[in-house]
Amino acid sequence: MESVRVDSWLWAVRVYKTRSAATSACRAGHVKLGGDRVKAAQAVRVGDEVRVRIAGFDRTFIVQRLIAKRVGAPEAATAYLETTPPPPPREERPLAPVRDRGAGRPTKRERRELERLRGRGDGADEREPLE
Repeated sequence: MESVRVDSWLWAVRVYKTRSAATSACRAGHVKLGGDRVKAAQAVRVGDEVRVRIAGFDRTFIVQRLIAKRVGAPEAATAYLETTPPPPPREERPLAPVRDRGAGRPTKRERRELERLRGRGDGADEREPLE
């Protein structure tokens, strides 16, 4: 076997749960082969670089082995080399203040203080009075 369809390979190595999901991703332009968007029937060969956008993140695979039928996860993991860089570290945010249960809705003053703490103040308090 020299080549396999890209949608079939993505399904076989468990990148997508179904083959139709892999085909839809190809149609939507979320799959790139060597930097170019591909159709579902595009042939994949050993050594090709496949980029896939899943849930807003790009994953990069280098084809090590061609698989046409879905196999177990340990065997599927040997069919590619994932070169996706690790995600950037998450920003640490201060904990949001929590109101006591049963305290009711915050007053206008409390709401503005909460927004100021969260850094989303609308500037209503800083406005100059009209003359």
